Amino acid sequence: MILEWVKTIIILPCNVLVTIPALVLYFMDYTWQPNHFSLMILGSVLFILGLSLASWTMWLFAHRGKGTAAPWNPPKKLVVEGPYAYVRNPMIASVFMMQIAETLLLNSWVVFGLFGLFLLSNMFYFPFFEEKDLEKRFGNDYRIYKRNVPRWIPRLTPWKIH
Repeated sequence: MILEWVKTIIILPCNVLVTIPALVLYFMDYTWQPNHFSLMILGSVLFILGLSLASWTMWLFAHRGKGTAAPWNPPKKLVVEGPYAYVRNPMIASVFMMQIAETLLLNSWVVFGLFGLFLLSNMFYFPFFEEKDLEKRFGNDYRIYKRNVPRWIPRLTPWKIH
């Protein structure tokens, strides 16, 4: 299972957070200019929060869902606890947080543009592909969950299966 998670992390979030921004910035001859101190602090806090949320959601997928975030090894059980009780996509929200953090820490509009592209692609991917797959795999349990837990904006109170 550890090897599956390493492969998942390297292929999915590592490409979005490290490889693609690094290549784009390299070919654009990017030179780092420090951002305002308060924005650097905000970026650091957002990165730590995003990384913590990503770790928590990956732990839940591995231990409760018996799988990974990767399409080649998806969870076998529907995970609806922890942050999943508030929002359907906390794992991707954690990546969004880390991308905003990167924008602030690198002081780069280009990185913010990459975040925008990633956000837009996920706004199409989740409702048209991932949610359809989850409905096939988990049936009515997922449909009930989907009706009660928002896709992007968290609920104020946790949803519980009755």
